[in-house]
Amino acid sequence: MTLLEYGDFDGLGLAALIRRGEVSASEVLDAAIARIEAVNPKINAVVRPLFERARSRVSSGASEGPLAGVPFLIKDLLAQVDGVPTGNGNRYWAGQPARGDSELVRRWQKAGLVVAGKSNTPEFGLTPYTEPNATGPARNPWDLSRTPGGSSGGSAAAVASGMVPIASGGDGGGSIRIPASACGVFGLKPTRGRTPAGPFIGDAWSGFAIEHVLSRSVRDSAAVLDATHGPDVGSPHPLPVFNGSYLDAVSRPPGRLKIAVSKAPMLGKAVSAEVATAFDEATRLLADLGHEVVEAAPPVDREAFSMAFLTALAGELRADIEFTAQTFGVPIRPGDYDASSFGMGLLGDGFSAAELIAAHRYLKLSSRSVLGFFSDYDVLMTPVLSSLPVKIGALQPSSVEKALLKVLGHVGGGWLLRKLGIAEQLAAQTFEFIPWTPVFNVTGQPAMSVPLGWSPEGLPIGMHFVGRFAEEETLFSLAGQLEQARPWKDKRPAV
Repeated sequence: MTLLEYGDFDGLGLAALIRRGEVSASEVLDAAIARIEAVNPKINAVVRPLFERARSRVSSGASEGPLAGVPFLIKDLLAQVDGVPTGNGNRYWAGQPARGDSELVRRWQKAGLVVAGKSNTPEFGLTPYTEPNATGPARNPWDLSRTPGGSSGGSAAAVASGMVPIASGGDGGGSIRIPASACGVFGLKPTRGRTPAGPFIGDAWSGFAIEHVLSRSVRDSAAVLDATHGPDVGSPHPLPVFNGSYLDAVSRPPGRLKIAVSKAPMLGKAVSAEVATAFDEATRLLADLGHEVVEAAPPVDREAFSMAFLTALAGELRADIEFTAQTFGVPIRPGDYDASSFGMGLLGDGFSAAELIAAHRYLKLSSRSVLGFFSDYDVLMTPVLSSLPVKIGALQPSSVEKALLKVLGHVGGGWLLRKLGIAEQLAAQTFEFIPWTPVFNVTGQPAMSVPLGWSPEGLPIGMHFVGRFAEEETLFSLAGQLEQARPWKDKRPAV
């Protein structure tokens, strides 16, 4: 199989070729490896190649799943592969082999996916850009000077550049949808509890985070969810058993939906002209497809929600840093962590237990009003990002800020960050680029980024669709309709 032929197929397409005997799984894997070796030096999407492991799995011919023989990458965060480090974008964890497979990894492999490597991610999955010191920045294949987004930036860049048709992602504040938008691929965040998190994680980011995939086609995402959904032992958020087929939903017309649309930022304040134009075009498309389109959005108190989410996030990062120090028997030192994650952890050290609980109470209460909004609407559409993908380094702390964090880290200055009002400033800055996605991590609703828009210079602009709780079927049906109406499979970056 040539590289050109390999790039013409999505995951289900490759699996069908293998099943019919038109090409072998080994040939497909060789094409994927050749593509990774040719392209990865430019974009740094794959940080841990697992080529020999993949070849061994293919040669065993063990799997007969619906995606048997399809090359796959796993984000280097959360999901664990037995004997392979889960680096978390951190230099300590990069050398610590996992002791077993996560349940989700077992399900991916049972479906036939062949793990060819681990993809780049920011430290502890914190940022909406992928620039960890431990592995270096991932780059957007549409413009190498720009970010592919985060935290699943490596996976999105790998799929967009044709390395693999499907790669895993985790989404705790938009981390599947953000890079899907930035790289022009499809990315769906399932409903809270739809895919398993165990046995090594009890409840990722207090239930905000969930894992699934980014893919070239809508049907690949649906097929993977068909193969992986359902609770594992001890799941804190078990959903009623789903007996249908998400893959069937992709080809089923969604009917006339009542869709609320809004480009007003929920957490940020501004939207770029390119994003606004793409949003308006998507709104017209929905109307042309026969849907009832209404200008409306759920109520969200921007400042209160942002501060509460930031408080919860800071607590998670502090726990990650303290767990890392305990695991490796080292003190907490600013130089051992990226400035953004260390600063967030330092801020978390400045919040009290009561403030953390109050933040979670506020977020849960806010969820009720947002979920209530969907009693009147089937779907909400917003943009994913407030602007085009930003330049590498644009969202990083400045050199002065990094120096300040280093000093405060040595003196335990989390309380001082609070006193200086930096928490409020950080809350406002954090969500300016991603003013919609975190809201639906809090509510737990399914949400997806669909690559419907393109800037005048050819950069992708994803549209964000949110469904009712536990109604992924509706989103997949709508996505399938949009993919037919505005196909994106032939739009490929020059890289």
